[in-house]
Amino acid sequence: MNLAHPHNVVSATAARTGGQVLIDTLIAEGADLAFCVPGESFLAALDAMREVQDKFRMIVCRHEASATNMAEATGKLTGRPGVVFVTRGPGSSHAAIGIHTAQQDSTPLIVFVGQAARGHLEREAFQEVDYGQMYGKFAKWVVQIDDAARIPELVSRAFHVAVNGRPGPVVVAIPEDVLKEPCTSPVPSPFKRAVAAPGAASLTELGSMVAEAERPIVVVGGGGWNATAIDQVRDFAEKHHLPVAVGFRCQDLFDNSHPNYVGDLGLGIDAALADMVRKADLLIVVGERLGEASTKGYSLINIPRPIQKLIHVHPDPEELGRVYEGELLIAATVRDFAAALSGIPAGDKTREEWIQTGRAAYQKKIVPKDNGLPLDVGYVVKYLRDTLPDDAIIANGAGTYTGYVHRYYVYRRFRTQLAPTSGAMGYGFPAAVAAKILHPERTVVCFAGDGCFLMASQELATAIRYNVPVVIVLVNNSSYGSIRMHQERDYPGRVFATGLNNPDFVALAKAYGAYGETVATTEDFPAAFARAQASGTPALLELKIDIEVMVAANPRK
Repeated sequence: MNLAHPHNVVSATAARTGGQVLIDTLIAEGADLAFCVPGESFLAALDAMREVQDKFRMIVCRHEASATNMAEATGKLTGRPGVVFVTRGPGSSHAAIGIHTAQQDSTPLIVFVGQAARGHLEREAFQEVDYGQMYGKFAKWVVQIDDAARIPELVSRAFHVAVNGRPGPVVVAIPEDVLKEPCTSPVPSPFKRAVAAPGAASLTELGSMVAEAERPIVVVGGGGWNATAIDQVRDFAEKHHLPVAVGFRCQDLFDNSHPNYVGDLGLGIDAALADMVRKADLLIVVGERLGEASTKGYSLINIPRPIQKLIHVHPDPEELGRVYEGELLIAATVRDFAAALSGIPAGDKTREEWIQTGRAAYQKKIVPKDNGLPLDVGYVVKYLRDTLPDDAIIANGAGTYTGYVHRYYVYRRFRTQLAPTSGAMGYGFPAAVAAKILHPERTVVCFAGDGCFLMASQELATAIRYNVPVVIVLVNNSSYGSIRMHQERDYPGRVFATGLNNPDFVALAKAYGAYGETVATTEDFPAAFARAQASGTPALLELKIDIEVMVAANPRK
């Protein structure tokens, strides 16, 4: 024992530093994993972490955007707040993209940001930022802790804010001298989720509306789900003979192989599903905001009064009626709402023809169309969907390549999709690394475009350091393909500023110590994927694709 270290010489009731209190509070709240890029503004917290490495694991990343994306992915996968530490100024600026993703994806996240010493504030001190002004519009709550004695109180509140109501990001700034300040505050009890259940009258009305509807559709989306709630929604759909669709990049919220599943409301929505939504006489929307991506640019459903009757269930009452008027608006968490569904008696309508119409269109959609070229990404995705275990996790960022994944992969289990509804590039690879750290026993595959991957490729160093053997399927079209596709649509013949010069990706992977291989044909992919998995290291498989083929295969409607 090192008796000179303050963490070892004080009793449980004696003074500890603010950094020690912070880490003890995180452990008391059930946190045992965090991500960071180290900074001088939270050295006292890092020092406290050193003493509890058996209870609290810190993953050191190479960029704050990646660290925050890893924490956000952790929040998605666990339903508990992901935790990240970044330093002040530049570090906090880099973290903003992950905070924005957590906000748009309704993911619980807590971002601890270092701050200049209290005596230096309001002087534009070194890397000083007013975090309330910086994050106030897209974090659920921003707080600066100026008294070490209040660390347990305010961190406990941060956990409660992050998970209750509509989940989302919380930013906690702590001046560096506060983390060194002695205090005797006790740690809090673990956070608790608030119950927000639907009332009996609302459930009765919902039951009547469902029983009367001829062509209803359930739409699920948003955050705050768990496996039990997913099962309860499935039971409700089976009992009442309801087709189920999901919101943009929420495809793992309902088993895609289930006979009641009819597809996803996302970018490039299938025409048959869009037609089904238009013909529906009742929309039962649970957790999904009905944002731009899920409503075909707010054109799929009439604003403000939908043609269909609308039942909208959302944990944030301020979201209800924000864009769409509805017959029945229910402020409830998706978990509490799903738990109440079993009490609604079944009606006498089977609606089998209505369900089968949507199901048949979905099954037709997921059959790849042969592009006649040696390498077809659609068939690569089909191979993975046919061979990967049901619990495999698929991560991706943003770009034209994601159209193949969202169209052709079949998600069969809850929390097997990590994809940002915020449309953030550079998300997929860090998210995959976090997923593999959390679930080392599961297969984790990251799909990335060349532009997307190079926004986070430095995290290969992180994956190597922590022995995280994810497989990256890199679709290289030497372009910012999604933007190129928009140019082709809106400014035909005037492509500009979207072409890319890329490194040798296989050599880059090998330089980090990862496995790398170029795949030339569709037929070569299965053996290459097997070699990547057998390597036991992070692995990159590069698929070189002509940009013209990708644009033609992914029409944006």
